[in-house]
Amino acid sequence: RSNSARMAASISVAPVTEEEGEVKPPPPPPPFDPKLEPGVTEPLGYFDPLGFSKVGDEEGFRRLRCAELKHGRVAMMAAAGAVAQYFFRLPLVFDFVPTGLPAVYTDNGKYGSAFLIAFCAFLELIAWTEDPDREPGNYGDPLGLNIYDLDMRNRELNNGRFAMFAAAGIVAADLYTGKSAMEQFGLPPSPIEQGL
Repeated sequence: RSNSARMAASISVAPVTEEEGEVKPPPPPPPFDPKLEPGVTEPLGYFDPLGFSKVGDEEGFRRLRCAELKHGRVAMMAAAGAVAQYFFRLPLVFDFVPTGLPAVYTDNGKYGSAFLIAFCAFLELIAWTEDPDREPGNYGDPLGLNIYDLDMRNRELNNGRFAMFAAAGIVAADLYTGKSAMEQFGLPPSPIEQGL
Protein backbone atom coordinates (compact mmCIF):
# COMPACT_ATOMS: atom_id res chain seq x y z
CA ARG A 1 0.00 0.00 0.00
CA SER A 2 1.08 3.54 -0.64
CA ASN A 3 2.00 5.95 2.14
CA SER A 4 -1.19 7.95 1.63
CA ALA A 5 -3.32 4.77 1.86
CA ARG A 6 -1.57 3.78 5.12
CA MET A 7 -2.04 7.28 6.48
CA ALA A 8 -5.75 7.29 5.55
CA ALA A 9 -6.20 3.88 7.19
CA SER A 10 -4.50 5.07 10.36
CA ILE A 11 -6.66 8.18 10.48
CA SER A 12 -9.88 6.19 10.04
CA VAL A 13 -9.22 4.22 13.24
CA ALA A 14 -10.83 5.82 16.26
CA PRO A 15 -8.22 7.91 18.12
CA VAL A 16 -7.10 6.91 21.60
CA THR A 17 -6.71 9.63 24.20
CA GLU A 18 -3.26 9.65 25.70
CA GLU A 19 -4.40 10.43 29.20
CA GLU A 20 -7.18 7.89 29.67
CA GLY A 21 -6.29 5.19 27.15
CA GLU A 22 -9.96 5.09 26.09
CA VAL A 23 -11.28 4.88 22.56
CA LYS A 24 -13.42 7.81 21.48
CA PRO A 25 -16.65 6.85 19.75
CA PRO A 26 -16.75 7.62 16.04
CA PRO A 27 -18.50 10.85 15.14
CA PRO A 28 -22.21 10.56 14.34
CA PRO A 29 -23.11 10.31 10.66
CA PRO A 30 -24.06 13.58 9.00
CA PRO A 31 -27.79 14.33 9.00
CA PHE A 32 -29.85 13.33 5.99
CA ASP A 33 -29.53 15.99 3.28
CA PRO A 34 -32.17 16.00 0.52
CA LYS A 35 -29.81 18.01 -1.71
CA LEU A 36 -27.69 14.85 -2.11
CA GLU A 37 -30.54 12.67 -3.40
CA PRO A 38 -31.35 11.84 -7.05
CA GLY A 39 -33.17 14.56 -8.94
CA VAL A 40 -30.69 17.37 -8.31
CA THR A 41 -29.77 18.14 -11.92
CA GLU A 42 -29.23 21.09 -14.21
CA PRO A 43 -30.78 23.49 -15.02
CA LEU A 44 -32.90 23.67 -11.84
CA GLY A 45 -30.49 22.06 -9.39
CA TYR A 46 -32.20 21.21 -6.11
CA PHE A 47 -35.94 21.44 -6.87
CA ASP A 48 -37.91 22.26 -3.73
CA PRO A 49 -39.41 25.69 -4.46
CA LEU A 50 -41.59 25.74 -1.34
CA GLY A 51 -38.99 24.31 1.06
CA PHE A 52 -40.92 21.23 2.18
CA SER A 53 -37.86 18.95 2.50
CA LYS A 54 -35.82 19.55 5.62
CA VAL A 55 -32.28 18.45 6.42
CA GLY A 56 -32.47 15.46 8.76
CA ASP A 57 -36.07 14.50 7.88
CA GLU A 58 -35.48 11.39 5.79
CA GLU A 59 -38.94 9.93 6.41
CA GLY A 60 -40.68 13.15 5.35
CA PHE A 61 -38.49 13.40 2.26
CA ARG A 62 -39.27 9.79 1.33
CA ARG A 63 -43.01 10.46 1.60
CA LEU A 64 -42.71 13.59 -0.57
CA ARG A 65 -40.50 11.82 -3.15
CA CYS A 66 -43.02 8.97 -3.44
CA ALA A 67 -45.78 11.51 -4.07
CA GLU A 68 -43.61 13.42 -6.57
CA LEU A 69 -42.88 10.26 -8.55
CA LYS A 70 -46.51 9.12 -8.58
CA HIS A 71 -47.83 12.53 -9.59
CA GLY A 72 -45.14 12.83 -12.24
CA ARG A 73 -45.97 9.43 -13.71
CA VAL A 74 -49.68 10.22 -13.77
CA ALA A 75 -49.01 13.62 -15.35
CA MET A 76 -46.83 12.08 -18.07
CA MET A 77 -49.66 9.69 -18.97
CA ALA A 78 -52.27 12.47 -18.76
CA ALA A 79 -50.34 14.83 -21.04
CA ALA A 80 -49.68 12.03 -23.53
CA GLY A 81 -53.33 10.96 -23.38
CA ALA A 82 -54.57 14.50 -23.94
CA VAL A 83 -52.58 14.62 -27.18
CA ALA A 84 -53.26 11.01 -28.26
CA GLN A 85 -57.06 11.25 -27.97
CA TYR A 86 -57.04 13.71 -30.85
CA PHE A 87 -55.55 11.11 -33.21
CA PHE A 88 -57.05 7.77 -32.19
CA ARG A 89 -59.72 6.16 -30.03
CA LEU A 90 -60.87 2.68 -29.07
CA PRO A 91 -63.18 1.74 -31.94
CA LEU A 92 -66.88 1.17 -31.24
CA VAL A 93 -66.50 2.20 -27.59
CA PHE A 94 -65.14 5.74 -27.60
CA ASP A 95 -65.59 6.70 -31.27
CA PHE A 96 -67.84 9.68 -30.66
CA VAL A 97 -66.67 10.78 -27.24
CA PRO A 98 -65.55 14.40 -27.46
CA THR A 99 -61.90 15.36 -27.01
CA GLY A 100 -60.58 17.29 -24.04
CA LEU A 101 -62.09 17.39 -20.57
CA PRO A 102 -65.65 16.59 -21.71
CA ALA A 103 -64.37 13.08 -22.47
CA VAL A 104 -64.26 12.45 -18.72
CA TYR A 105 -67.99 12.93 -18.11
CA THR A 106 -69.73 12.52 -21.48
CA ASP A 107 -71.29 9.40 -23.06
CA ASN A 108 -69.09 6.33 -22.79
CA GLY A 109 -66.20 8.47 -21.56
CA LYS A 110 -67.65 8.52 -18.05
CA TYR A 111 -67.53 4.70 -17.94
CA GLY A 112 -63.96 4.73 -19.17
CA SER A 113 -63.09 7.28 -16.50
CA ALA A 114 -64.68 5.15 -13.76
CA PHE A 115 -62.73 2.11 -14.97
CA LEU A 116 -59.51 4.13 -15.07
CA ILE A 117 -60.01 5.37 -11.50
CA ALA A 118 -60.74 1.83 -10.26
CA PHE A 119 -57.68 0.47 -12.07
CA CYS A 120 -55.45 3.20 -10.61
CA ALA A 121 -56.84 2.51 -7.12
CA PHE A 122 -55.95 -1.18 -7.55
CA LEU A 123 -52.41 -0.30 -8.60
CA GLU A 124 -51.99 2.23 -5.79
CA LEU A 125 -53.44 0.17 -2.94
CA ILE A 126 -52.65 -3.42 -3.89
CA ALA A 127 -50.22 -4.00 -6.74
CA TRP A 128 -47.59 -1.28 -6.36
CA THR A 129 -47.11 -0.59 -2.67
CA GLU A 130 -43.94 1.09 -1.44
CA ASP A 131 -41.17 -1.14 -0.08
CA PRO A 132 -39.18 0.56 2.71
CA ASP A 133 -36.08 -1.38 1.63
CA ARG A 134 -36.08 0.20 -1.84
CA GLU A 135 -35.81 3.73 -3.16
CA PRO A 136 -39.12 5.61 -3.41
CA GLY A 137 -41.02 4.63 -6.53
CA ASN A 138 -38.90 1.55 -7.25
CA TYR A 139 -41.31 -1.30 -8.01
CA GLY A 140 -38.72 -3.60 -9.51
CA ASP A 141 -37.97 -4.27 -13.15
CA PRO A 142 -40.92 -6.31 -14.48
CA LEU A 143 -39.70 -6.15 -18.10
CA GLY A 144 -36.08 -6.97 -17.26
CA LEU A 145 -34.69 -3.87 -18.99
CA ASN A 146 -32.08 -3.15 -16.26
CA ILE A 147 -32.33 0.62 -16.77
CA TYR A 148 -33.23 1.72 -13.24
CA ASP A 149 -30.00 3.58 -12.58
CA LEU A 150 -29.22 7.11 -11.35
CA ASP A 151 -29.41 8.61 -14.84
CA MET A 152 -32.83 7.08 -15.52
CA ARG A 153 -34.13 8.14 -12.10
CA ASN A 154 -33.01 11.73 -12.77
CA ARG A 155 -34.69 11.69 -16.18
CA GLU A 156 -37.91 10.32 -14.72
CA LEU A 157 -38.00 12.98 -12.00
CA ASN A 158 -37.30 15.84 -14.42
CA ASN A 159 -39.76 14.59 -17.04
CA GLY A 160 -42.39 14.09 -14.33
CA ARG A 161 -41.86 17.63 -13.03
CA PHE A 162 -42.26 19.03 -16.54
CA ALA A 163 -45.31 16.85 -17.20
CA MET A 164 -47.04 18.11 -14.04
CA PHE A 165 -46.80 21.67 -15.37
CA ALA A 166 -47.80 20.53 -18.88
CA ALA A 167 -50.87 18.62 -17.69
CA ALA A 168 -51.94 21.52 -15.47
CA GLY A 169 -51.55 23.88 -18.43
CA ILE A 170 -53.58 21.62 -20.73
CA VAL A 171 -56.41 21.39 -18.18
CA ALA A 172 -56.37 25.13 -17.42
CA ALA A 173 -56.41 26.06 -21.11
CA ASP A 174 -59.19 23.55 -21.82
CA LEU A 175 -61.28 25.01 -19.00
CA TYR A 176 -60.66 28.57 -20.19
CA THR A 177 -61.03 28.10 -23.95
CA GLY A 178 -63.04 24.90 -24.29
CA LYS A 179 -60.45 23.58 -26.75
CA SER A 180 -58.70 20.22 -26.44
CA ALA A 181 -54.90 19.94 -26.19
CA MET A 182 -54.30 19.77 -29.94
CA GLU A 183 -56.92 22.42 -30.78
CA GLN A 184 -54.94 24.79 -28.56
CA PHE A 185 -52.17 24.50 -31.17
CA GLY A 186 -54.56 25.72 -33.88
CA LEU A 187 -55.62 22.34 -35.29
CA PRO A 188 -59.28 21.86 -36.22
CA PRO A 189 -61.52 19.61 -34.09
CA SER A 190 -60.54 15.95 -34.22
CA PRO A 191 -61.57 14.19 -37.46
CA ILE A 192 -62.57 11.19 -35.37
CA GLU A 193 -64.90 13.35 -33.30
CA GLN A 194 -66.52 14.66 -36.47
CA GLY A 195 -67.11 11.13 -37.71
CA LEU A 196 -64.66 11.33 -40.61
